[in-house]
Amino acid sequence: MLYHLAEWLTPYFSPLNAFQYLTLRAIMGVLTALGFSLFLGPYLIDYLVRKQIGQPVRDDGPKSHFSKAGTPTMGGALIIAAVGVSTLLWADLRNIYVWVALLCTLAFAAIGFVDDYRKLKYKNSDGLSAKEKYGWQSLAGLLTAGALWAFADSPVNTSLYLPLLKDVVIPLGAFFWIWGYLVVVGSSNAVNLTDGLDGLAIMPCVMVAAALGVFAYATGHFEFAEYLGIVYIAGVGEVLIFCTAICGAGLGFLWFNTYPAQMFMGDVGALALGAALGVVALIVRQEVVLFIMGGVFVAETLSVILQVGSFKLTGRRIFRMAPLHHHFELKGWPEPKIIVRFWIVTLILVLVGLATLKVR
Repeated sequence: MLYHLAEWLTPYFSPLNAFQYLTLRAIMGVLTALGFSLFLGPYLIDYLVRKQIGQPVRDDGPKSHFSKAGTPTMGGALIIAAVGVSTLLWADLRNIYVWVALLCTLAFAAIGFVDDYRKLKYKNSDGLSAKEKYGWQSLAGLLTAGALWAFADSPVNTSLYLPLLKDVVIPLGAFFWIWGYLVVVGSSNAVNLTDGLDGLAIMPCVMVAAALGVFAYATGHFEFAEYLGIVYIAGVGEVLIFCTAICGAGLGFLWFNTYPAQMFMGDVGALALGAALGVVALIVRQEVVLFIMGGVFVAETLSVILQVGSFKLTGRRIFRMAPLHHHFELKGWPEPKIIVRFWIVTLILVLVGLATLKVR
């Protein structure tokens, strides 16, 4: 909105032309979302405490988590609100990619909100049934992939590109619907599984979003895309604003979520942020790079799959508890050590992902 206002007023006050620059608006997006989160965070925590909107804790989880019962949850609503406000203020709202990213994120936030609400209403950690949650996620994921497929103006928008291999292009055609659905829903659930310790999920989300923002900027800039040997897609650069809004909102939330957490994001935040990363990766055509940079999310998800599969097939468990961060907890690692080490691993993987921009 402010972008369009500045555009309209530029003929009367030329310095406002600076807001035509994507990089400036990206910086403003970070600062707006960060300021929004930091300002409203204490009020949200106070509201959640007064309404007794506290986190239920699983009886079969680590004993160290029992003390966290009652900690305000659904703080992810603050993240999503900050992302939405910042994006609407600084992005070009005529850009279809911005709207697809926003609406996909809001759809998954709504699913997470219902899940959190049921947990609080019935005072247990069950929430939506697996069938209900997966059904709604599938619908939102298919609609997101369908929208990107419908608005694609060339096969470039729906082809699979592999890092390091500049000339390898795999046209997906209508299969893009299924591929997009898997990326969005898989990413959403992966982040949700990771969100089990104070600050564990949000910082990797911030780092991956920042890196995807770099890809968005380069993909939407013809000269940079040509120089780097990546696909050029007109208009994709505007998604940088959405990515930087996630960074600002995530850092603002981390202020209150860092150990020991004053509030948790809940499914309303985790499901939405995971979907947001997935849809951006689809838009910038870097799904495989997302798989690399989000290696912590992938490892957490695989640990659950392997644990369940092993127990059903052999009656034995591979890990002391899944997801993976619980395994390290039961090995005696202090929670802050697990969190920071997972952050360090994510930083390394994000740098590897960014390196694929040039190594081709």
